[in-house]
Amino acid sequence: MQRAPAFHDSPLPLFGDADEAVVSAPGGVLSGKLPSYIADHRKRLRSRFMEGGAAAMPDYELLELVLFRAIPRQDVKPLARRLLECFGDFNRVVTAQPARLAAIQGVGDAVIQELKIVEAAAQRMMRARVMHRPILSSWDALLDYCHTTMAHRETEQFRILFLDRKNVLIADEEQARGTVDHVPVYPREVVKRALEVNASALILVHNHPSGDPTPSTADIDMTAQIKAAAEALGLVLHDHLIIGKERELSFRGSGYL
Repeated sequence: MQRAPAFHDSPLPLFGDADEAVVSAPGGVLSGKLPSYIADHRKRLRSRFMEGGAAAMPDYELLELVLFRAIPRQDVKPLARRLLECFGDFNRVVTAQPARLAAIQGVGDAVIQELKIVEAAAQRMMRARVMHRPILSSWDALLDYCHTTMAHRETEQFRILFLDRKNVLIADEEQARGTVDHVPVYPREVVKRALEVNASALILVHNHPSGDPTPSTADIDMTAQIKAAAEALGLVLHDHLIIGKERELSFRGSGYL
């Protein structure tokens, strides 16, 4: 009689993403049952979240809740702590580049996907608070959206917010990406795109990965060039926002416009 192959003939990894994680029982038999101490810990965290919300949880526990979905059969607390040690806080973990996340021990495709879903959901919700609404009466919501989208990026990003005659936001587009301290911006392309979307005014936004939103000489010169190009075509440049880690700088509020 042919012997049926034993599970331990082809060992499977104990750690990994959701489609790889297994628990090894004595004798080489694989079991899908979650160890009681892990199951109890997850139940307690979920209960605390439902009762007190995110405010009742430190960053590493909130991160654990996200990791539960990606790694269903493993203690994720060590991974949560490794991620926070590397990136600093929950926001920076969620917004980290996939390549940097993948370099962390224990992070695979499923973990990256869950983190990017959280990031996309946060940005989608913040964007919904400002799109198709008068910007000048939704300024705080606009700043929240810009910080959520750009504050923790590791390279510079330049965005343009296009407004109609009533200062309602009609389009929000990324115009360019750059390096850690430079992003190429072409004034002609900015005003050309404004005309294409039938905008009457615009707000420029870019981030400083260093965290300091103080404008550089290049930032000031570029803004002046875009302002001149916009005015020549009857467009209004309302502001240029530089987003830092903890705060932002308004060109108009700081006297640069």
